[in-house]
Amino acid sequence: MTGSFDSVIGMGKEETIHRFLTQLPAKFEVAKKDIRLNAVVISVDVQSGKALSIERINMAC
Repeated sequence: MTGSFDSVIGMGKEETIHRFLTQLPAKFEVAKKDIRLNAVVISVDVQSGKALSIERINMAC
């Protein structure tokens, strides 16, 4: 996943929580602070299909 670490699926927390609590339509604003890239790299044994190793990636942009 890529996006703001301090958000709700990439949208501002405050707007998202307010919309959820009030059930009123509101414009979502894209969160722009603390952008990160999160991923994993998995090495797989082709014969067995089992994972040999996994490496977590968490990069601040």
